[in-house]
Amino acid sequence: MAGLAARAAAGNGQMTTPRPTVLLIDDEPHSLSAMRMALEDEFDCLTAEDADSALKRMDEEWVQAVICDQRMPGRTGVDLLTELRERWPEAVRILITGYTDPAAMAQAINDAGIQHFLTKPWHPEQLLVVVRNATQLFGLARENERMALEMRFLASVSQTKLEKRRSALREGMGFETLLCSPHSPMRSLIDAARHYASFDVPVLLQGEAGTGRCRLARAMHFASLRSDKPFHAINLAGMTEDLAMVELFGAKRGILPGGVNKIGLAQKADRGTLFVEGMDHATPALQLALWRLLDEGSFSPVGGQETLTTNLRLIAGTGAELARRVADGAFRPDLYYALAVAELVIPPLRARRGDVAILAQAFLDDLAARHGKSAQGFTPAALEFLENYDWPGNLRELRNEVTRMLIFARSPMLGAELISRAILQAPPSDTGADRSAEGLMTAETTLKDRVELIEMRILRETLTRHRWNKSRAAVELGLSRVGLRAKLDRYGIADPSDRVTEDEED
Repeated sequence: MAGLAARAAAGNGQMTTPRPTVLLIDDEPHSLSAMRMALEDEFDCLTAEDADSALKRMDEEWVQAVICDQRMPGRTGVDLLTELRERWPEAVRILITGYTDPAAMAQAINDAGIQHFLTKPWHPEQLLVVVRNATQLFGLARENERMALEMRFLASVSQTKLEKRRSALREGMGFETLLCSPHSPMRSLIDAARHYASFDVPVLLQGEAGTGRCRLARAMHFASLRSDKPFHAINLAGMTEDLAMVELFGAKRGILPGGVNKIGLAQKADRGTLFVEGMDHATPALQLALWRLLDEGSFSPVGGQETLTTNLRLIAGTGAELARRVADGAFRPDLYYALAVAELVIPPLRARRGDVAILAQAFLDDLAARHGKSAQGFTPAALEFLENYDWPGNLRELRNEVTRMLIFARSPMLGAELISRAILQAPPSDTGADRSAEGLMTAETTLKDRVELIEMRILRETLTRHRWNKSRAAVELGLSRVGLRAKLDRYGIADPSDRVTEDEED
């Protein structure tokens, strides 16, 4: 009746909780009827009179609890429940027996995993309580399994997210950020840096200011076994010895204003990487402290007597050739040779002319997104000027120039007229007429030759700024259009884009 009522409620659209299903196994029909009558108000009851029909029922139905009599023809209840334990371990097993031998009960628990025993004669209320407890135990076991599965899933998701963040961090700061062309001299440098990155040895990075020493050091850190540990950097240029000591090694209470302790970068970078830029600016006392840090892995905070230890990887950057400073007696040879286990020289941007277009486009994309301004790229004339400039400020100067061009740009394609005058007046190419200007200006040439070279540069720069509008250029230079054309013909100066301006058509 309860089952019919539950199905009728479901048919009327009412949401009901599914009732637990129990399997009753006994070879005596009156015992099965008695058990069904005791349980059917709360449970969906299935019956079986022997082991074969019980196994068939278990195959067809989802059973939470099994109540089995011990004495049955063919197989005992313990034998049957033992097989059920192997095939359906989650079902709760209850044995009804007329024996109370402790040894037999212990054997049944071990063999069949019996959770409950009922002795004959049993009382209906007693059976009902045991089955209630059994189905609750089944529900708790399922809930525990679900929660364990969710915890494993959440742990896996968390680990995946962590790995994704680490991967994104490596990709955002790793060797992938060091852009260069296929035939760039940076290729061999990056290959060597990748090899050194996986070995836990000090590294010395040499190169001019703005060549990206810190970026290379960071890329080596994220390609090393210390990638999940901190990366810290300090630049010694312009720092006093006392300040550098405090920043690197920390200070004890009473040394700094406010009476607080300060933890230095040597301690913060423990198990990570410390990049010391401007190593050529280190004073003799600081050189000694750094050599001790490299040689022994130890240091002392400023104002302290104790010795602390750290396990860090030191990468040093310098704009000067330290070997020459060692020869001059300005740098400790023991520190230099400790640092120079791996020595990498970063080429200046003027030696990477094939990389300029790639770097300029990358800077432009980044700056356009940062400032919210549309930009697609550079015109061929603009790239010609950018690629043939010497870039004494290296990457930093190139980024600054791209920033200025983006600010004043009025179209998505940045033209040569946006480039600074200093770059426009620089030698246009390795083989152009202007390339010989620097040598001729200091050579024993006539005044007329020197003036003509300067005049060529001024003409080219002015025309570029005015987008090769000869009328406007002539007005600025104080020349007639005919006079300007004569000078252009004389020096062989032509618009690199082969455009025909309106004033020419006139």
